[in-house]
Amino acid sequence: MTENELAKIVVGLCLKIHKKLGPGLLESVYEEVLCYELNKLELNYKRQPGIVVVYEGIKMDLGFRADIIIENKLIVELKSIELVTPVHYKILLTYLRLTDIKLGLMVNFNVILIKDGIKRIVNHL
Repeated sequence: MTENELAKIVVGLCLKIHKKLGPGLLESVYEEVLCYELNKLELNYKRQPGIVVVYEGIKMDLGFRADIIIENKLIVELKSIELVTPVHYKILLTYLRLTDIKLGLMVNFNVILIKDGIKRIVNHL
């Protein structure tokens, strides 16, 4: 399955989740429900995986934790905040570069229409 096919599935799941639960819940709730939906589809994913950063040839114990990495092809960063700022998108792009993953989705569930809360970020896709 390609990055774009996975992203289409995740966007559909986010629409479903937002329609059923609405905005305003904790990020961890949306993460739990999205992982439940991914399990139903039997998609391989890692939840909150620690990602090691290599700097000048030295491995750092832990660089960051991604919210969800699906099929090692898509990073999904979940938010439930008033406003996603440009730095949030840059952070996701940094995650993509460090993992050599080509596509990420920033999903903010704290919006009236979920389509306004989803943004694709690409890394040489």
